[in-house]
Amino acid sequence: MSGDLDIIRTVADLRTRVRYWRDQGLRVAMVPTMGALHQGHLSLVAKSLENADRVVASVFVNPTQFGPNEDFSRYPRQEERDAELLNQAGCHVLFAPTVAEMYPDGFATAITVAGVSEGLCGDVRPGHFSGVATVVTKLLLQCLPDVAVFGEKDYQQLAVIRRFVRDLDIPVAVLGAPTLREDDGLAMSSRNAYMSTDERAVAPWLIRALTGVADGLRAGAKASDLCPKAVDGLIKAGFASVDYMEVRDAETLAPAELLDRPVRILVAARLGKTRLIDNIGVAPL
Repeated sequence: MSGDLDIIRTVADLRTRVRYWRDQGLRVAMVPTMGALHQGHLSLVAKSLENADRVVASVFVNPTQFGPNEDFSRYPRQEERDAELLNQAGCHVLFAPTVAEMYPDGFATAITVAGVSEGLCGDVRPGHFSGVATVVTKLLLQCLPDVAVFGEKDYQQLAVIRRFVRDLDIPVAVLGAPTLREDDGLAMSSRNAYMSTDERAVAPWLIRALTGVADGLRAGAKASDLCPKAVDGLIKAGFASVDYMEVRDAETLAPAELLDRPVRILVAARLGKTRLIDNIGVAPL
C-alpha cells in the first residue's frame, strides 16, 4: 500500500487536518518516532492501519530526552528517506515540527512519571523519561488520535507512556507492537547503524543472553542467579559494559525473582560506543 504522503510542520496545520478527518467520521492513529526509520517503525504503521483509517507518523529528534553526553548531535536525520518509506507503508501524514515549534520561547513545563520510570534506563539516563513523557504528551495532545502505537523494544518507555496516559486522562488508546528483529535475532534499531562490522557480529549475543535467562526461569532458577551469569557472558562475548540485565513484572516493572507471573527480561549493554537495549517477555508454564 502506498499513497500521497503530506508533510505537515505546524501544530495548527496538524489539528486542521485531523479535524477534517474527524468530520468525515474517520479514526486516526499516531506513530511517534525520532526518524531514521526502519522496518520496525513501518510495522507500527501497519498496526496503525489495522486500527484506524488515517495514520500520522511524527519525526522529531527530541532534545529533552538526551543527556549531556549522549548522541543528540549525531543521531541520524534523514527526513527525505523517512518520508519515502512512510509513503510506501501507506502513512497519510508525516508531522515533522521544528524544535522551535515544539518548545517555543518560554517553554517551562515537564512531565515526570514515578514508579515505572525508576530503575533500568531511568537510573542510567537521568531525565530521559521526563523528556519522553513531555514530548509524547505534547504530540498526543497536538494530534489527539484515537490510538497511538509504540514498539515493545523500548518496553520501559511503553510502560511510562501507558502510565501517564492513564493518569492524565488523555483520551488515546496506547497499543504496543512486537519487536522486529534481524535474521540473527538482533532487535532492529536506528542506533544499529553506529556499529562497526566486528561489533555487529557480536551484537546478537544480546538476544542469546535474554533467551538464556528465560530458559533458566522456566527451569525454576532464580533471576538473582541467572542475571549475573548472563552479564558475564556478554562481557566475554565482547560487550564493553552492561548497564543492567534484570527480570521485572511485565505490568508494573517491579523486580521479579521467579517465573510465578508474566515477566519481562530487560537488558542494556554497550558495544563500542553504541548502547543497545532489548527485552523479551516470558509467561509461566
